[in-house]
Amino acid sequence: MGSPAANAPLPGATRPKPRLGFWEIWNMSFGFLGIQIGFALQNANVSRIFETLGAKVEDIPILWIAAPVTGLIVQPIVGYFSDRTWNRLGRRRPYFLGGAILASLALLVMPNSPALWVAAGMLWIMDASINISMEPFRAFVGDNLPSAQRTTGFAMQSFLIGTGAVVASMLPWLLTSQFGVSNEAPEHMIPDSVRLSFYFGAVVFFIAVLWTVVRSKEYSPQEMASFQENQARESTVREKRSAQEFATNGGRQIRVGGVLLVLGAILSLWLASQALYQVMILSGGTGVVGLLLIASGLMQRAGRYDNGFVTILNDFQDMPRTMKQLAWVQFFSWFALFAMWIYTTAAVTSHIYHTTDTTSALFNEGANWVGVGFSTYNGVAAVVAFAIPVLARRTSRRVAHAICLVCGAVGLLSIFVLSDPRYLLGSMVGVGIAWASILSMPYAILTGSLPPSKMGYYMGVFNFFIVIPQIVAAAILGFLVGKYFRGEAIYALLIGGVSLVLAAVLTLRVQDEDDVAAVGA
Repeated sequence: MGSPAANAPLPGATRPKPRLGFWEIWNMSFGFLGIQIGFALQNANVSRIFETLGAKVEDIPILWIAAPVTGLIVQPIVGYFSDRTWNRLGRRRPYFLGGAILASLALLVMPNSPALWVAAGMLWIMDASINISMEPFRAFVGDNLPSAQRTTGFAMQSFLIGTGAVVASMLPWLLTSQFGVSNEAPEHMIPDSVRLSFYFGAVVFFIAVLWTVVRSKEYSPQEMASFQENQARESTVREKRSAQEFATNGGRQIRVGGVLLVLGAILSLWLASQALYQVMILSGGTGVVGLLLIASGLMQRAGRYDNGFVTILNDFQDMPRTMKQLAWVQFFSWFALFAMWIYTTAAVTSHIYHTTDTTSALFNEGANWVGVGFSTYNGVAAVVAFAIPVLARRTSRRVAHAICLVCGAVGLLSIFVLSDPRYLLGSMVGVGIAWASILSMPYAILTGSLPPSKMGYYMGVFNFFIVIPQIVAAAILGFLVGKYFRGEAIYALLIGGVSLVLAAVLTLRVQDEDDVAAVGA
């Protein structure tokens, strides 16, 4: 990509958005390699760390809850401000770099946590920092690539994500089997194999993101305004409301917010009376949303609507139809993924290895094998990433995504019938196919419906539908496993499989705004 000065258009000029070469797409996506190494280390090992530090299996989901709640707040804010940022580093790259610095530091501290509450706090910081780096990367692709290349661009991210996750997931096993690093430790101590893996992840996370910051460029606001496809999508932006329309909309938000606040309060009281404290996260969240809507409504009624808070809530209200449809697909897809990440270690060690003793060699063998299984699905995702655009060209992006999700469902459901841990790798093949598509296809579909001026914000909001299912999973899965499934974590994976089937069905009703253009990629 040329320099902003060299590419600056004449006033009022329009032009097609330039196609980028392979290495330009590679460089702008390379940071995801580091991000995913950090993310995969978190997903594959944090539950293990929690159990090692004394957490009960039914309590693990609630320990994850602070992280997604923070992500829910951070992502739209980062997206909103990145849409409005332009400095020496560009629009999105300042956030890549800031998040990478914070996440790398958290990765260094996490495996040295002396107590469970410290580990939970580090997860909170680490997840928030990863979100700061990761959220603008999706908008980065939408900013820089023309419609015909977006599917390929997101496929490149999927490839790098899969590659990074393979490395990260296998690290503890590799360090133990190939380098003799201890995989055992005294009670309530983190094994050296896990600690060294996190140190490696911290270094690679920072270097990979720095590579993208240094080796890629961004279009200036003037250049973005000159592209024909951007102008077409920008025309879908709702015209600014009049003062009367703001007042009317504010009244509507006050009424809806009041209903949600009352509903949240009633549900919270009932859940408290039943001692269902974990599930109160959902009722409390409902009440908080109600309060936010009331606050926004009051501001608009008072004429104070020219601020980021009101803009964020109103833009959420006005999100494109395609995004609303994809939201349900994302919810059920990521609910399944979080069920897998939270419970696979407990499910495999108890259901296949028949042990719950976290200090035993058998438990740690099973936990390491889960890491190998996770590396398998990520490796499959890396390989499959570039095959999915081909499938999409032969069918459609919706059909391709639905097929991949069904493969993932079969993979999760099959774990229930396994008796030999080696066959876990076969189950993970199906999960890998779904994972490759989840990382690319929804974003390729979505970006065709988004106005460029709000790309970062809507990408941040879209991540709501990644975070919300994590919160729901944390709130209800522990309750279900503990109360109805006698602590058998394998049933959480079955629920995840059914969730992927629902996501596949919902995918087929999504309206893909520019699929015709994309199939020419």
